[in-house]
Amino acid sequence: MPAAALKPKPMQSTARHPVLLDLPYEPVEKRPLPPGRPREWYVTHNRRLKAMRLAIALLDSGVYLPNQARNETIRSTAEVIGVHPPSDTTCHMVRALMRYSR
Repeated sequence: MPAAALKPKPMQSTARHPVLLDLPYEPVEKRPLPPGRPREWYVTHNRRLKAMRLAIALLDSGVYLPNQARNETIRSTAEVIGVHPPSDTTCHMVRALMRYSR
C-alpha cells in the first residue's frame, strides 16, 4: 500500500467559522413510550429529549460553552430547528448537558 493511502486526511475545523445548521433530513421513527409510568416521568423524558436536540443544534452552530448559550440563544435555535420554545427549566437542562459533556 502506498504511504499516501495511510496518511490521515486533515479534518476541517468549524471552531473558527460557525456553520449553518443542517436541518434534519427526516425525523426519527417514533416508538410508543412504555405504558404505566407516572405522568411526571413522561414530562421529564420529553424534556430531556428536547434539551438534547437543542444542545446538539447549538454545538453544530458553533456555541460550545454553556455561558454562550443564554435563554434567548436557545430559544432562537429552537425556532430554527422547528421545536416549540423551551421553558427556563429546559434551557437550564441544555446548559447542563453542554457542561457535563466535556
